[in-house]
Amino acid sequence: MINLLTKLVLKPLARAVYRPVIEGLENVPRKGGVILASNHLSFIDSVVIPLTAPRQVHFLAKAEYFTGTGLKGALSRGFFEAIGAVAVERGTYRSAQASLQSALEILEADKAFGIYPEGTRSLDGRLYRGKTGVAWLALTAGVPVVPVALEGPEEILPVGRRIPRVRKVTVRFGEPLSFTELHGQARSAQARRQVTDEVMRAIQELSGQEVATSYNELPKAA
Repeated sequence: MINLLTKLVLKPLARAVYRPVIEGLENVPRKGGVILASNHLSFIDSVVIPLTAPRQVHFLAKAEYFTGTGLKGALSRGFFEAIGAVAVERGTYRSAQASLQSALEILEADKAFGIYPEGTRSLDGRLYRGKTGVAWLALTAGVPVVPVALEGPEEILPVGRRIPRVRKVTVRFGEPLSFTELHGQARSAQARRQVTDEVMRAIQELSGQEVATSYNELPKAA
């Protein structure tokens, strides 16, 4: 029922209002487990991708989006469930491991999973070094990785803004990357780094972003 709501209401409405430019839909496998690895420019990225992809894409989302009370809580929960979000706890090493396990279960169920290898949003528009969770998932589950490039979502929902604006957005789905020759080597740091770097190169080729050589870390609290 929820998936039907997304197909019949949310996707047509979003496309009618925002008229997104969508390229490479044929590159997304319609069946089987697959990872969609994207650059990350705005909170709304996890809405843009599910509403433009040719199949349901699951993202991990903070548990708080699903536990609110009253009408606001119900609307939040209903919306995130409709776009395929999966509730997880965040903030600790244990929760990070649990998140990877949740993602692995999604892939093993032959579903599509979305991930941002940079880890957090880029506030300056550059593409930061990828973290190797995407490689661990690809090598453990033995699934392809489709690179995704977003352009413009940061204009729809800039940092600090609550209500989305109507702005142009482009979504590019690249050709799937297969790592069958490395399947089973998820414990190898070298293999994980190799796969992650290849995924990031593919994202950069699609996005044209300037590359940052460092990781994109959240600023430490004063």
